[in-house]
Amino acid sequence: MLTSKQRAHLRSLASTEDTIMQIGKNGITETLIATVGDALEARELIKLRVLENSGMTVREAAEELAAATEAEVVSVIGTKCILYRESKTKKRIELC
Repeated sequence: MLTSKQRAHLRSLASTEDTIMQIGKNGITETLIATVGDALEARELIKLRVLENSGMTVREAAEELAAATEAEVVSVIGTKCILYRESKTKKRIELC
């Protein structure tokens, strides 16, 4: 579980990151879950965008993806969400 201080730190790191994936009309599929899992392993912190035609809210999509990938929802702002999961092999973000 992330503390508010850790969330703030991760939000500041994510502000410079690009949005790397979009959730569209197909919603959350097994392929998307696998891709997000791989991205989290490689980067630890990823930013996603949920399109209006996905049929779900940004919060719902973020929580479903976080549960499926064992990640944590750092933030949900507008159409974007930020997910974090510590990498097993490529740890690069130090949380205090």
